[in-house]
Amino acid sequence: MTDLFEKSIQTLELPKVLERLAEQAVTEEGKERCLALRPLTDADDVQRALDETSAAVQMTALRGSPSLSGVKPVAPSLQRAHMGGALNTRELLDIAAVLRAARSAKEYGEGEGDRAKTCIDHLFRSLTANRFLEEKITGSILGEDEIADAASPELASIRRHIRATASKVRDILNKLISSNQAKYLQEAIITQRNDRFVVPVKSEHKNDVPGLVHDVSSSGSTFFIEPMGVVKANNELKELQSREEKEIERILAELSADCAQFGEDIAQDYRLLIFLDVIFAKAQLSYRMRACAPKIAEKGLYLRKARHPLLDPDKAVANDLMLGEDFDTLVITGPNTGGKTVTLKTIGLLTLMAQCGLHIPVGDDSRVRVFDRVLADVGDEQSIAQSLSTFSSHMVNIVGILKEADDRTLILFDELGAGTDPIEGAALAAAVIDSAREMGALVAATTHYAELKVYAMTTPGVENASCEFNVDSLAPTYRLLIGIPGKSNAFAISERLGLPKSIIQKAAARIDAENVRFEDVLTQLDEQRHQMEKEKEAAAKLRREMEETAKASREYKAQLEAQRAKAVEKAQAEARAILDEARDTAEQTFRELNEMRRRQRKEEDWQRVNDERSALLHSLNQAEGKLGQRPQEPAPPPTRPAKAGDTVELVKMGTQATVLSVNKDGSLQLQAGILKISAKQDEVRVVEGETQKAAKKVVQRAEHKLRAMGASPEVDLRGMMVDEAIGALDLFLDSAVLGKLNEVRIIHGKGTGAVRRAVREHLKRSRYIKSFRPGRYGEGEDGVTIAELR
Repeated sequence: MTDLFEKSIQTLELPKVLERLAEQAVTEEGKERCLALRPLTDADDVQRALDETSAAVQMTALRGSPSLSGVKPVAPSLQRAHMGGALNTRELLDIAAVLRAARSAKEYGEGEGDRAKTCIDHLFRSLTANRFLEEKITGSILGEDEIADAASPELASIRRHIRATASKVRDILNKLISSNQAKYLQEAIITQRNDRFVVPVKSEHKNDVPGLVHDVSSSGSTFFIEPMGVVKANNELKELQSREEKEIERILAELSADCAQFGEDIAQDYRLLIFLDVIFAKAQLSYRMRACAPKIAEKGLYLRKARHPLLDPDKAVANDLMLGEDFDTLVITGPNTGGKTVTLKTIGLLTLMAQCGLHIPVGDDSRVRVFDRVLADVGDEQSIAQSLSTFSSHMVNIVGILKEADDRTLILFDELGAGTDPIEGAALAAAVIDSAREMGALVAATTHYAELKVYAMTTPGVENASCEFNVDSLAPTYRLLIGIPGKSNAFAISERLGLPKSIIQKAAARIDAENVRFEDVLTQLDEQRHQMEKEKEAAAKLRREMEETAKASREYKAQLEAQRAKAVEKAQAEARAILDEARDTAEQTFRELNEMRRRQRKEEDWQRVNDERSALLHSLNQAEGKLGQRPQEPAPPPTRPAKAGDTVELVKMGTQATVLSVNKDGSLQLQAGILKISAKQDEVRVVEGETQKAAKKVVQRAEHKLRAMGASPEVDLRGMMVDEAIGALDLFLDSAVLGKLNEVRIIHGKGTGAVRRAVREHLKRSRYIKSFRPGRYGEGEDGVTIAELR
């Protein structure tokens, strides 16, 4: 990366974006890598980096970010362990933190079994989860200064003996404190000197307490003496403490050796975790900037609804920026503080961000091109007034840019040619742009020169653009208008600010006639643009209304079709139910007839009834077969032409309609629902009847015939439950009415009386019954009911 490219990166403020990225990283090294990011120059690498960020965004939306807290550099520790050195507790705990984060991240990456695969899954799969070593370290080391008793059986035994020996020493000293020798003590306490238990003795009684002197107070009034009775116990305690230290050293050495054994896996885990930290930091930044991934294009860039990433997303004005597709050079004009420089920086900064694998604040379907270099001569006149705003310093940058420019370079010029004579500056600016275009570079430049506006209008491949300015409010709108050169608006602004009109007229008189005409043309273009925008908005509104109307029509048509299909289905279901009921009634009647045959009828009568039964069932089966079928091809039109009042079916649509009138040419005026349509005679067929009605007529005739044939004057309800008896009674009464019987006998028995009461209550409400009474002697008495039919 050249110094000029690096300087352009600083000028376009990429480091500020990377600082925001680093804030999203968890680990220290992850933050450092975020700050050190630089644009990639290979299209495949850029696409891979963008895909990784998109995958992290997707995973973050589903499960949040993986936990990477506590991950610290472990490479130096692993190197020393590999060379046979013993690591301290802090280093071992850092290694355990890496192992814990690797295990957690691996579980995070596995996620749900049916989740969509992403391009960063292999990073999670490459992590090595060594739970055994992780728990061995955390189980042995409780803190930087504390080793757990469970670190080894030997350590647990030593510490148990230490506690017992220390208790023994305290017991001996407590007896001394409680004895008559307590008067020799400065205080009745037990303390330690040189890791040995001692008591404070007054200096004048130092010889009255036999023992070893370990220390003397600064005033000389107190001697810290180890009584002879505890010397042996203290020696034993000292020995145990020495053994404890050696055992701890052995434990740490063992753990260090284990870390060295898995050193390569641990080092790889650390590298992968840092890489994942950077990727998920990019995902978090994407959420904060409301950004998305652009597509990689080969020819040029198109940034739809682009916003500068360092501006407040709620306040920044979004613009459509394009370069390199229809034109290779964009000349942006307009007043100061109108947003020209921000637009220029937005083009360069979004390109650099995308090449770093970052999502950018643009709309969907945005495209970027991958450049080897993005070179910018951009300066804020407020901050560079002392040096960089001079013509010479600008020219130094331009010379360097032209030396490095080629067909894989994006060049950004701010106020090209400024700082010198306007005529010479404009000519020089046009020549610089031509030179850069000849090298194949894409160029975006801002300027105040009217000559460059004309240059852009008359040169193929060069396009004008302007930053809109509201003269009424004297404020820029920050909208970029591509294809429209900007006006200076100096006279209008001056007049709005109160400059006398006479002065403005004098100034206008000094302007060259060509410039006046040019400004007039720009004014006309601006008026035409406003008119076109209004017409465009009106056309867009009309298009939306038409789309809504078309959508409503499609929905209405779909509803009609659904209702029609539902009605047909319902009619077929009802017809099938009627046919099923008729078949059941027929079977029941024939069973009754069979019983009657055995009791009363002759053989020839039964044969006749059986033939009629077969014919009737055949008719029912044919009706049901036709009911479930729908003709594959439209039925041919009937020979009879349709006339007013007929119900017809549109052959192609399968929809029924009513004939309103017949036109002179023979065509028909139809009413189909709420629609009135026209159709020819050969496009419809007259509907003589409907399936459901026909089925009902067949069934009604069948029921009448069957029930007339098999009507019985009595029914036996004994042994039935109340609901079952009432259902059977209704069928019996139907049959009796169809059979034109005058009187019937209902046998319900005496029993508990529940069926009797239900039958008589039902007879009270039945429209078939004229009157009823209990049976008399010889008729069954209260076990039967005699009913007279209407």
